[in-house]
Amino acid sequence: MGGILSTPKTDLATATVLVAGLGITGKAVAEALTPRAKQVRTAADDPGADAPMPTDEATSKAALAGVDLVVTSPGIPPTHPLLAAAAQAGIPIWSEVELAWQLRTELAKPAKWLCITGTNGKTTTVGMLESILRAGGEHALAVGNVGTPLITAALDPSLDVLAVELSSFQLNFTHSMAAQAAAILNIAPDHIDWHGSLDEYANAKGKIYQGIEVAGIYNVADPQTEHLLADAEVTEGARAVGFTLGTPQRGMVGIVDDLLVDRAFHLPFDAYHREKSADELATFADLAHLGAGTDYTNEAGHHTKRPPDHILANALAAAALARAHGVPLEAVRKGLQDYQPGGHRIAKVAELDGVTYVNDSKATNAHAAAASLKAFPKGTVVWIVGGLAKGATFDELVAANKGALRAAVVIGKDQKPFTDALSRHASEVPVLLIDKEDTDIMGSAVKGAMSLAQPGDTVLLAPAGASQDQFKSYAHRGDSFISAVEALGAGGSQTAVPVTTASQAAASQTTASQTGN
Repeated sequence: MGGILSTPKTDLATATVLVAGLGITGKAVAEALTPRAKQVRTAADDPGADAPMPTDEATSKAALAGVDLVVTSPGIPPTHPLLAAAAQAGIPIWSEVELAWQLRTELAKPAKWLCITGTNGKTTTVGMLESILRAGGEHALAVGNVGTPLITAALDPSLDVLAVELSSFQLNFTHSMAAQAAAILNIAPDHIDWHGSLDEYANAKGKIYQGIEVAGIYNVADPQTEHLLADAEVTEGARAVGFTLGTPQRGMVGIVDDLLVDRAFHLPFDAYHREKSADELATFADLAHLGAGTDYTNEAGHHTKRPPDHILANALAAAALARAHGVPLEAVRKGLQDYQPGGHRIAKVAELDGVTYVNDSKATNAHAAAASLKAFPKGTVVWIVGGLAKGATFDELVAANKGALRAAVVIGKDQKPFTDALSRHASEVPVLLIDKEDTDIMGSAVKGAMSLAQPGDTVLLAPAGASQDQFKSYAHRGDSFISAVEALGAGGSQTAVPVTTASQAAASQTTASQTGN
């Protein structure tokens, strides 16, 4: 880790700026730029808009005539004709994050940024961090890939610190951000279709560490996160702090017995006994409201529950970021106790006839779905799975978690990546395929899952794929699941449905593909 890489600013007062994409982010960006740039142009995602996004090289070059800077929304990939043409012409491309970082200097005392990325756990961790910061008396807000647009928050003089959730999309075109502290929670295959390769995806995530002032937080169980930190150009004196579900070494946060402990920020560097001591951050009991885990008996003989591993990991990362900012110990515990998770994240919906229905629609990739499946006993999960694969495969997911499955219900327009993995690694698991033309996708999936479940089982929506093939968003998919479960509880149809094995399901998908169906 060495000195900071600098990036020259663009003089907005003399610049013509093209805002690419006019969703929530794009509109906030255009609003911020209007009083600051010489001219602001827009290109909307809606093809019916007055100024739609160009669709080919010729229209892209025309749209870029006279443009000095492009600020792009996170959903637009680098391969889009407009961005490709801008790169070829040498026109700078910024994310909303880059623009927010540049504009924050307008404030007399801009807020510090504590930034989080990773394949999974970002939203939970940033929510925990916000809660801890507020418990410590800070005027803090969770922003970025969640909640308030970052550009809006960055220009708010009332805020002391921002808990910033960043996706690989946002980081891809971010060049000069230098957070006070930053964390990468994990790296797993995701969004390969957008980035082109796993390496490019990881490299985009790694940009979060550039220029960090106080600490880079990495996952001890995921060596790639530590490697990305080691490769980053950071402020002199910035520390590498690992989080681990085991006993932490010096300079880490981790777990001892049923305690979350700090061995990184507990004492000054020159303090006597620093290497042989630790501070208590929280206990398993402080996280009990975030999900029941496995039974645990501590060294004193007290019986408690060990929270799921992903909850513990998220809490440790949030605590480390907060401690890097200077939050006191008591605020960490209070913030974790106060934190309430958002919707569609391993949330119990109902228990009907002895079967529990759990909504984890936010599990939009294999890594997140694996965390869900690991939370349940062997052979008790009827798994509702499927959606946009985003270039990923699911062999490792199924092979590692087949023991949890009683059955699978496959939704989505392209079911083959999921049925193939089930066939190869869980060939005897009963599988129900939901017709992609069904007018009530989730209703049929829930009814089918009910017919496959036994008392004591869990029907788990953890799709491992994105939602936009059949739903507006993961929230819409989760809401549809909740509505379907509620309808079932109100006496909806409980007609048994025919099922096949995973091997038969995969064969039927291959036949359909060959016949063009």
